[in-house]
Amino acid sequence: MKVKVISILEDNYMYLVIGEQSHTAIAVDPAVPHRLLEIVRREGLSLTAVLTTHHHWDHAHGNEALVKEVPGLRVYGGDDRINALTDKVANGQELKFNSINVRCLFTPCHTSGHMCYFVWEDDCTDAPAVFTGDTLFVAGCGQFFEGTAEQMHHNLTKVLGVLPHETKVFCGHEYTIKNLKFALKVEPENEKVKEMLSWARARDDEDKPTVPSTLMEEFEYNPFLRLSEEGVQKFTGKTDPIEVLRVLRKEKDNFKKPKELLPPQAMLAIQWGLLGASSR
Repeated sequence: MKVKVISILEDNYMYLVIGEQSHTAIAVDPAVPHRLLEIVRREGLSLTAVLTTHHHWDHAHGNEALVKEVPGLRVYGGDDRINALTDKVANGQELKFNSINVRCLFTPCHTSGHMCYFVWEDDCTDAPAVFTGDTLFVAGCGQFFEGTAEQMHHNLTKVLGVLPHETKVFCGHEYTIKNLKFALKVEPENEKVKEMLSWARARDDEDKPTVPSTLMEEFEYNPFLRLSEEGVQKFTGKTDPIEVLRVLRKEKDNFKKPKELLPPQAMLAIQWGLLGASSR
């Protein structure tokens, strides 16, 4: 199983999951449809399905154009607000596309209908993958726009956190450097965070993505998965895991250096739903 990472918009990712024997492909959050189709045609692939993590435009915008361009294309998701949705899926539901298997994981919080997708291929020794949209990022998690700390805690610990530790994590945005800067504030003595921040900066200098990480790695440096660690609890002043998570998310929401603040026009655009930067 091959996963093609495609950078789009300001900091989004869309993905192509490719069955190397069948030459079929599944798109994940294809917000820029014509670029996706160019890649599909160039590589001689057959696009069979779209998996949409949530309804925000920077993840679901391309669905309608793809359905028009590709006869019979199915669009899967967990929210009726998703553009061109053909198949609404439920938690635990499994889909099969030739040799590619998909398990749908309901992770409400960032949006009330958010779905992650755990993907593996038959008779393949490659590690499985999980497409986490705006629920789990490299070194971070999504904002609680339509949910609660209790929901996100369940998502991170009972849904995503119990997947095989070798699972590759493909998230919806390139927020890694900002997330690791916050992680360093939370745990200033965490050597893995320092190492990862240096690595992520080097990747950025080379204009290369930091995805995928692995779930095992996330447990080493992602503060939102380290709620029982002494340093994280000390930072938040809490010991109950849900309260630790609640404080962490509030602190992360306020964590912006002055040079990172957006101009007033951009902030208004975000509030009006015209930009997708607010999922950090």
